[in-house]
Amino acid sequence: MESNEIVREQIFKIIANQMRSNKPPETKQTFERLKALGYSNLDAKKLIAQCVAVELFKLLKFKKPYDEVRYITNLKKLPKEPFDD
Repeated sequence: MESNEIVREQIFKIIANQMRSNKPPETKQTFERLKALGYSNLDAKKLIAQCVAVELFKLLKFKKPYDEVRYITNLKKLPKEPFDD
């Protein structure tokens, strides 16, 4: 398995855990909102994955802790890509 596939699988597990535990609730709310906009389950999860990836990048590259406020803000902006303005 390629490293990109492993990372994608792990990010999708993070999303599944967040939706199952409802922590933060905005993950599941965003998933439902995106589905209501016409996105497939997979496409909705791919969009949410971008927000997770931003947090992972900040953690790994800059050693910055998970920022739930930024994560939720980025979720609420979807389907706009969650990159810093």
